[in-house]
Amino acid sequence: MPKTKLKKQEILRDLNAKFGAAKSVFFANFNALGVKDNEALRSQLRSENSEYLAVKKTLLSLAIKDMKIDGLNPRDFDGQIAAIFGYEDEVISAKIIDKYLKSDKEKKEKMHFVGGILENKYITGAEVEALAMLPSKQELYAKLVGSMNAPVSGFVNVLAGNLRGLVRVLSAISEKNA
Repeated sequence: MPKTKLKKQEILRDLNAKFGAAKSVFFANFNALGVKDNEALRSQLRSENSEYLAVKKTLLSLAIKDMKIDGLNPRDFDGQIAAIFGYEDEVISAKIIDKYLKSDKEKKEKMHFVGGILENKYITGAEVEALAMLPSKQELYAKLVGSMNAPVSGFVNVLAGNLRGLVRVLSAISEKNA
């Protein structure tokens, strides 16, 4: 049953609010993805404060028109389009979808990224896939702390090595005298 004009205006207001609140938005073609797969993906995204929304390209175009983003025209995308909104972390939603698609080769053929919006700029599907391969913030923090801690740990090991050597010499002397 077709949606009324009033319902479409409500969806458009909702989309505008989602675009305003989101740190990043990715678009994916999901033509052959089944209902169970869509629901599984939605629940994974919901757990990370992201949202997966199947939306008509015309309504998406109207919502994006006010944002004035160069190079982005949802009507150019092929097939059915899902908008994936990331509200906290900019790339976690792309990582979740990428991980989900890599879990099964058939899923990779059924869905793919077609573009996105990051920092109010249009990015291509290939750039979204590249973002999905980046380490998470937690992994980057861990690497940074490890890098900062490495010189201190090395210095402590050098000092401890001298003490160990002194203890060995003293223990050898005491064994020799005994």
